[in-house]
Amino acid sequence: MSTAPATTAVGKAAQFTESRVGASKMVKEFGRKIFPSHWSFMLGEVALYTFIILILTGTFLTFWFKPAMGELHYEGPYIPLKGVEMSEAYASTLAISFEIRGGLFIRQMHHWAALLFMAAVSIHALRIFFTGAFRRPREINWLIGIALIALGMGAGFTGYSLPDDLLSGNGLRIIDGLLKGIPLVGTYVSFFLFGGEFPGIDIVSRLYSLHIMIVPALLIAAIGVHLMFVVIHKHTQWPGAGHTEKNVVGEPVLPTFAAKGGGFFFMIFGLLALISGFFTINPVWNYGPYDPSPVSAGTQPDWYIGWMDGFLRIIPGWTEFYIFGWPISFNIFSALLIAALLFGAMAAWPFVEAWVTKDHREHHILDRPRNNPTRTAFGMAAVVWYAVMWAAASGDLMAVFFHMSLNDMIYIFRFLFFAGPIIAYIVTKRICLGLQRKDREIILHGYESGEIIRLPHGEYQERHKVHTDHEVWALSSFESPEYVPAEPGPDGKISKWERRRAAISKFFYEDRVAPVTKDELDAAHHDHGDHGVDAGSHSGGELPRGH
Repeated sequence: MSTAPATTAVGKAAQFTESRVGASKMVKEFGRKIFPSHWSFMLGEVALYTFIILILTGTFLTFWFKPAMGELHYEGPYIPLKGVEMSEAYASTLAISFEIRGGLFIRQMHHWAALLFMAAVSIHALRIFFTGAFRRPREINWLIGIALIALGMGAGFTGYSLPDDLLSGNGLRIIDGLLKGIPLVGTYVSFFLFGGEFPGIDIVSRLYSLHIMIVPALLIAAIGVHLMFVVIHKHTQWPGAGHTEKNVVGEPVLPTFAAKGGGFFFMIFGLLALISGFFTINPVWNYGPYDPSPVSAGTQPDWYIGWMDGFLRIIPGWTEFYIFGWPISFNIFSALLIAALLFGAMAAWPFVEAWVTKDHREHHILDRPRNNPTRTAFGMAAVVWYAVMWAAASGDLMAVFFHMSLNDMIYIFRFLFFAGPIIAYIVTKRICLGLQRKDREIILHGYESGEIIRLPHGEYQERHKVHTDHEVWALSSFESPEYVPAEPGPDGKISKWERRRAAISKFFYEDRVAPVTKDELDAAHHDHGDHGVDAGSHSGGELPRGH
């Protein structure tokens, strides 16, 4: 590196910065990081870029929003609400929508970006789960990702509740009921949060502090640590020729990945701007200010909160009971238990799977979901379980649309709440095993070409074509965990925990389809009369179906 003094303004600025912060080392280290090219890895980018848009649009909104519950009479330009008594928070939301230039556009862009952020984070988490990217050394990063989902839900709900309109007020009423349903301390927690009996006088200002300071700060910190671990652990990659546990095949951050990422950011920004300009979301002026007496028909929470609302709609009311004279409102606060169960299972899964398989190695190559049938089946069972609760939040609308009884809809969702995950597990596992067997057949016997040939002895068969080496590698290069029987400890005895682990391992991996070995591939080619082509260079050949 040259140490000659710079002569241009840019050079002098670069030397000044380098001498004080050593930026070149950071740029050099980070710029050489390799990121694989695959569409599924863009889900994390979508989440990051929408979060940046949320920060930008949210900063704009803070300049005009007033987080206060003082009462006033509306004198703004929206005639239907002229003279109506409302809070300062609701009035300022109307002012942003109708009086601030570009205010409604930014409000809607902020809301649409929040929905896209939660969708991207959730689908990104599903991609990580189904491909096994949570395994060592990424368990901590998986936990951070779960925290990001929870923080995103918190940020979305606190922002959704700020306008103090009828819809958000009814949402807060549900939260008040959830808090009051907590045994022993619920009423006190609700009283302190709302600043008195619901709706209180402090809730909007407290939610505002959470929404613009505390939760975003935690989100920024979690995203920063998440990205730091991505750099430290290097990126995962899909199996393929040349892809190993010790390398990453892809593009460097600078300049290729950064250029593509910048363009992708502006594509997402443009898409959100287009949606925000043409599609209305959360029209608070239609709902009016919050009043505890009315409830709008057909109202729905944002999708990422709806699943808890759906659970409250389907749980029987008779699950409230008394213990020593104390009311236990299980039919209300159990929604919090369901959330704790879902997030707790997500957090525990990497450690449970490592314990069951006794596999504590580092993994940088992803699994195809079909190649780990039990994990994929459990994941789909959880997705269906979540989807049933999410759909139940719209049970009233479904009853109207399909001309059914609302009670019938509730019973249907109660049945699916228990049966849906079981059916999803069985069907998904059977599909995964079937796809694995199909992969074996394709590798060993080729794939159908649609061409019919006649053999010398008169038999008609369909001609099969074999895959290229790269395609065979993608289909056959995977690990298939096997059932690990109970093993004695240092004292020569098998503990109860080891027996339990062995029983779970048997349940997980008793049904498996082993990958194709080289000997099997060679034998298949020999049986097909393909003596001149070995297992490593058989691309372009053709095989008859018969043996």
